[in-house]
Amino acid sequence: MIRTLATALALAATAIAVPVAAQQTELRQRLPQDEVIYFVLPDRFANGDPRNDRGGIRGDRLAHGFDPTHKGFFHGGDLKGLIDRLDYIQSLGMTAIWLTPVFKNKAVQGDQGQESAAYHGYWITDFTTVDPHLGTDADFKALVEAAHRRGMKVYMDIIANHTADVLYFAECEGTGQCAYRSRADYPYSTRGGPDGEAINPGFEGDQGMTAENFARLTDPNFAYTVKVKPAERNIKVPAWLNDPIHYHNRGDTTFSNESSTMGDFVGLDDLMTESPRVVQGMIDIYADWIDRFGIDGFRIDTARHVNPEFWAAFSPAMLERAKARGIPNFHIFGEAAWSELEVGLLQRHTVVDKLPSVLDFAFATAVQATVAEGKPTAALAKLFWGDAMYAGGEATALQLPTFIGNHDQGRFAMFVTRANPDADDTERLARTRLGHEMLLTLRGVPTIYYGDEQGFAGKGNDQDARQTMFASKAATYLEDNIVGTQRTHGEDHFRTDHPLFATIARLSKLRVATPALTRGRQVTRAYDDDKAGLFAVSRFDPVSNAEVLIAFNTSAQPIAANIEVETRSTAFRPLYGQGCPARATAPASVAVTIAPFSTIVCAAGTSK
Repeated sequence: MIRTLATALALAATAIAVPVAAQQTELRQRLPQDEVIYFVLPDRFANGDPRNDRGGIRGDRLAHGFDPTHKGFFHGGDLKGLIDRLDYIQSLGMTAIWLTPVFKNKAVQGDQGQESAAYHGYWITDFTTVDPHLGTDADFKALVEAAHRRGMKVYMDIIANHTADVLYFAECEGTGQCAYRSRADYPYSTRGGPDGEAINPGFEGDQGMTAENFARLTDPNFAYTVKVKPAERNIKVPAWLNDPIHYHNRGDTTFSNESSTMGDFVGLDDLMTESPRVVQGMIDIYADWIDRFGIDGFRIDTARHVNPEFWAAFSPAMLERAKARGIPNFHIFGEAAWSELEVGLLQRHTVVDKLPSVLDFAFATAVQATVAEGKPTAALAKLFWGDAMYAGGEATALQLPTFIGNHDQGRFAMFVTRANPDADDTERLARTRLGHEMLLTLRGVPTIYYGDEQGFAGKGNDQDARQTMFASKAATYLEDNIVGTQRTHGEDHFRTDHPLFATIARLSKLRVATPALTRGRQVTRAYDDDKAGLFAVSRFDPVSNAEVLIAFNTSAQPIAANIEVETRSTAFRPLYGQGCPARATAPASVAVTIAPFSTIVCAAGTSK
């Protein structure tokens, strides 16, 4: 009897393990462009364990950072809450989750009266463990494993540009700001300017990126006198991060000239990423997260504010470490934030910095301009003309995470509302839906910002775009109008009956099931130079080369138009929307009709 029971249990375990193992293999084999990413701030998503709301810190909100009535403080969401809601995320059609940084942060920063909390995760003190407001390392491991069991990937948001604001400068103490001091005006070789006391003998400057050279940099007080509060002297982990010599110490960035990569980002301690010690230290930190948790990729915060040589060393080391861990398609994408529709600014980071991929800010700009603002659809054509210029060409463009709104810029529905203040909810919903239809059918890796599927809009960027999915207590969020529903932020928003949820879920599943929409090359077919209206592309199956025609109408009037297609594409069937023709009107030409603010997706075949 015992042997029979043991055998039965063994067989049952095998039956469970085989599908899980097969799913893990399938997950690892998927390319970055095969995913649909859900971008989430854990603190603002779901509260699975109220016991960690204060992060184990005693005192008031200026100590622990928890105040759900204030948009700039912790609201209580955590990793257990994410685990509890994986069903919801998967039902939306998402195949990957990108979390804002989960590392331990300095809970509260800011001058008196200007304080806010690190609910967003970008003020790191301990790079080796999870912030207690969000849970534990075990919780993060449980999240990754639970996601993987569902066939979903997990991307971590990481930072190498800076740490929390711990260091400060005697010359600026109490002022709240510290002007950037350049290398020309404050060289490394003297203290306080060219005529100051000689220091750091033999140091050849930060462009001599060797261990021997940086061994001669021993005094960090070349531009300012660096100070640290006694209680924070050893706050950073690993311990080498507590040494001021590993920071630029030149004051606040102006986001231009040398300060763009060497200045403190809103006061945050800017790492000396030219130093081999910092390079290796960051490689060791993030390789360990790959080793311990088997995560599937990194989004790199403030990537454009780090010198290119750092990324040229860091990215290959991460890819190699991931491959050794059995993760051959590890996705690395950098934040190179530009608001202009100048794709060359993004392309540079794949060529000079050698980043494998970057967030496609130009895509966001183009969709905001054409769909929210009603500008000519030529902006979209201009965007895609540049794809060949990325390092690796159009193949790299396929792997760019695309988005139309985020936690910094603001939500897409906010851009729609701002550009159309007199529009009713029907129009706002239609434009917002159209933006997501573009996101989910055009080239790149669509990235859905949490809450957008529920019609969240907000009033602006940053804190005004970080509402909770659970019932909010923040007055400013309770004032917000939500697109496509009468519900308010005083209720939770995990429903699946919102019209945007339905659109995103349907198109996400269509995209994943249609290789032309994930891995297929894209050809622009039609656009308008001087008005809102038609934009059309064809995408092609990477194996069969079968054509899928996608056409959008960004105007408030219906469109009837002829669009060029492949000569072999003679018959069509609708995959999405109303207006796909049954067959071509002539070889290489098809007539379509598209309703206002609408999309059609038509799969081509040959007539029998």
